[in-house]
Amino acid sequence: MCVMVSPMQPDTESKKMRGKAVPGKAIVLLCIASFLAGTLFTSQTWRRHKSEVQEQVALIPAHVKAKKLQATAMAKNVDHNKRILVEGKSGDIMGEVAKTHQAIQSLDKKISALEMELAVARTSQADPEITGEKASNHTLQKAFVVVGINTAFSSRRRRESVRETWMPQGEKLKKLEQEKGIVIRFVIGHSATPGGVLDKTIDAEEAEYDDFLRLNHVEGYHELSTKTRLYFSTAVSLWNAEFYMKIDDDVHLNLGTLVTSLARYRSKPRIYIGCMKSGPVLSQKGVKYHEPEYWKFGEEGNKYFRHATGQIYAISRDLATYISINAPILHRYANEDVSLGAWLFGLEVEHVDDRSMCCGTPPDCEWKSQAGNVCVASFDWSCSGICKSVERMKDIHDSCGEGDAAVWNVDL
Repeated sequence: MCVMVSPMQPDTESKKMRGKAVPGKAIVLLCIASFLAGTLFTSQTWRRHKSEVQEQVALIPAHVKAKKLQATAMAKNVDHNKRILVEGKSGDIMGEVAKTHQAIQSLDKKISALEMELAVARTSQADPEITGEKASNHTLQKAFVVVGINTAFSSRRRRESVRETWMPQGEKLKKLEQEKGIVIRFVIGHSATPGGVLDKTIDAEEAEYDDFLRLNHVEGYHELSTKTRLYFSTAVSLWNAEFYMKIDDDVHLNLGTLVTSLARYRSKPRIYIGCMKSGPVLSQKGVKYHEPEYWKFGEEGNKYFRHATGQIYAISRDLATYISINAPILHRYANEDVSLGAWLFGLEVEHVDDRSMCCGTPPDCEWKSQAGNVCVASFDWSCSGICKSVERMKDIHDSCGEGDAAVWNVDL
């Protein structure tokens, strides 16, 4: 219920409830004091927050700042190098690039060589077929090239014709190994009856000349692929050479020209050098060079892949070591040169087609020699070697030889 009160007669109790009026000045002063107090509080809080932030900044790891400084320095260095490249001569730049490329090639070869040496050391210890000149438990003799002359029991006269022409004998042969790193050996196995007449004949010849590499291998024309495989395996177990070469005993060779030619490729780890060819795959039985596995090379009438002709070729140490390591699983075709080409065909190998390794006999090699292009090797394609080599080797040496002093003047 509302009580009506007359404005002219204020209620007594209402008057009692009212307080005294607050002056306006007091209100203004109170507001100012409140403002100042708030400002003071805010200022102190901000200073404390700022101090905490500064302390946190001070705790940033020193290595972060160091990395920033390093990055700045690197950026300046890059800019400096750019200015050098821009301002420098193009010849100088190309020279530095060439040096870098050579250094990389050299390093790649050294690494590859170390890996191969480790692998062949393990293989030579485990392979009982590698025999000969103390193939195990000895330090490998360093050499530039090992020249293996493939020969047979019936080839005594051929060997004599080689010894009388391009191959040094006795002390000269040893001196060639010691001073030039050129090792030359006639490569032969043993007969089907070890210790028989044929083997004793070779024993006597070896005692006279000391220029054989004997293999644990049964000699036979149809076993040439096996003999080649074992030759490389044995050679890398005896000599730490840069190159390993195979040549037939009815081919004329100029040693100085050979070494000069090989030296051009010594910076490359996987080199296969020879006269590259791609002859037909012969499927007819009874013909020379018949390939029983002709069907593997496609339709009849196809040709082989490129490979070096078998009279002479050379491979670098890494490839010879590869053959040694993988000998048990390397397939042997009827033709020895095809087999070697097959072993290397699927690898990262540089094939070098050097036509100076397959010059003809006089007048071909004679004309080239007179023109200053001395041949590495000479033979007749029609005979797969020098026709009647025993009778003709001396004349070819006189007409196409480089001179006996040439090999001694080569600086490796």
